[in-house]
Amino acid sequence: MIITRSPLRISLGGGGTDLPSYYREHSGFVISAAIDKFVYITLHDTFEPEYLIKYSKTEQVQSVDEIQHPIVREALKMVPVAAPYLEVVSMSDIPAGTGLGSSSSFTVALLRALHTHNKEFIPRQELAEQACRIEIDLLREPIGRQDQYISAFGGVTAFTFHPEGLPSVQPMQLDAETLYNLEDNLLLFFTGFTRSASSILSEQDTRTRGGDGGMIDHLHQIKRYGYESKAALESGNLHRFAAIMHEHWELKKQRSGAMTNPRIDECYELARRNGALGGKLIGAGGGGFLMFYTEDKTRLRRVMREEAKLREVRMRFDFEGAAVVARS
Repeated sequence: MIITRSPLRISLGGGGTDLPSYYREHSGFVISAAIDKFVYITLHDTFEPEYLIKYSKTEQVQSVDEIQHPIVREALKMVPVAAPYLEVVSMSDIPAGTGLGSSSSFTVALLRALHTHNKEFIPRQELAEQACRIEIDLLREPIGRQDQYISAFGGVTAFTFHPEGLPSVQPMQLDAETLYNLEDNLLLFFTGFTRSASSILSEQDTRTRGGDGGMIDHLHQIKRYGYESKAALESGNLHRFAAIMHEHWELKKQRSGAMTNPRIDECYELARRNGALGGKLIGAGGGGFLMFYTEDKTRLRRVMREEAKLREVRMRFDFEGAAVVARS
């Protein structure tokens, strides 16, 4: 039996510029942080002539081609295992559709498990690239590449997505005090809404591919915010980082009419009145988690719990990335 895990993520700047429709013309830049909430994959050789796939559904089939779960099917085609029959089980600390990159974390964890089963070493960049090939090239999902990369590498990391060639991976140069304060002062609250990112990202992708000047200018500014966030974090200026987050969110809401809703806006404004120096909705929009930077955690937690009725999910950064948890 093999158990792997890969971390979920929060985006700290530049999100959206990692889609191929943008970076292949203009290059992209994203800062992501892996958090200690994970997707887990368990692989087990079975004695029965079948593939048993367990996620929110259970599949029991005789061949890889019969598997309905698209990521599992394509991963087993990309990394065939020696065992003719296999049980694959997935679990997650956080539900899908919450903006934390769970689909890509699932893909990375599964590929890590399959390579481990085959006794193969795979570098982290190749692991991320294989996940991108499955999700973006084979399954044609309108998503970017930050999720696969941060899940594979972990840490608080800046990624530059070049028009050609592999992305550059640069761990952020944060002093210990800045890192601890950032980790302590970022709070996550679940909005109660789950959603698929595909519709919002499809709109961005279509407009960018079509040369929509407004969308491209929007993403140029988002990328500038990413660079400014990097400078603020590496200089230890967390107040400036929080202000950029707020500016980023105000701009991001203009990207799509489905980005937010009255309930999310109400919660965001309540947080801003009660100690949040900056914040945004994590992921493509429409639901998931609100993230805030605050130096008055007690006040913000109380008002979001008692008045907004939102559940907080406490987190720390993860610096391990995709990993094998157990093997027997």
